[in-house]
Amino acid sequence: MAVRACGLIIYRRLQSAPSSKVTDSIEYLLLQTSYGTHHWTPPKGHVDPGEDDLQTAFRETQEEAGLQASQLTLIEGYKKELHYPVRGKPKTVIYWLAEMKDCNTEIKLSEEHQAFQWLKLEDACKFAEYEDMQATLKEVHQFLCSKE
Repeated sequence: MAVRACGLIIYRRLQSAPSSKVTDSIEYLLLQTSYGTHHWTPPKGHVDPGEDDLQTAFRETQEEAGLQASQLTLIEGYKKELHYPVRGKPKTVIYWLAEMKDCNTEIKLSEEHQAFQWLKLEDACKFAEYEDMQATLKEVHQFLCSKE
């Protein structure tokens, strides 16, 4: 059976000049792990017994980034499932999309992470080394652009 994890791709919109495109003001939150290869990912983690997937995503976001569900707006119509092997075992990760209500809210990391960054799409893709994560970020960006 595949290991199952859930998380949120979190973004914020910066106040931008009226002339700039709305999509240029979007930044994505990535956290750098304090273990292994110190890779960068959105907040995510394993599903606990009795939890549904979305509860897991919000709990992990609270534990790893210090963000409460009340500080986020879940974006309807976006859910992404990724499948990949981890140490030879299949893993499924499900991401939802959420917007920060206040773009200045403080991020509070747990011991699992050593750093965080708010990144525009291009930089977020550089930080997220895994191709499927890069593709997911681009897909999210297209999704947000299409909603404008």
